[in-house]
Amino acid sequence: MESHKYKFFVDRDQINYIRTTLESYDGVVVVRTLDPSGAIIQLHVAPGCEEFVWKVLESLKTEGLRIRESCEE
Repeated sequence: MESHKYKFFVDRDQINYIRTTLESYDGVVVVRTLDPSGAIIQLHVAPGCEEFVWKVLESLKTEGLRIRESCEE
């Protein structure tokens, strides 16, 4: 099965925290930095895990992380 890809715009200094937090859930998501200076990341989400990933992202937002509008690829 192929993963679903999503782009997010985040604060540059938060890329590592977001990556390590999301990737700590083994087999759920892989985070790639597409543009470090523009702070654009891409999430490769395993099929069936989208709802869980959205909940984690919403939780990160409540911690004060700025994760802006996404666009699916």
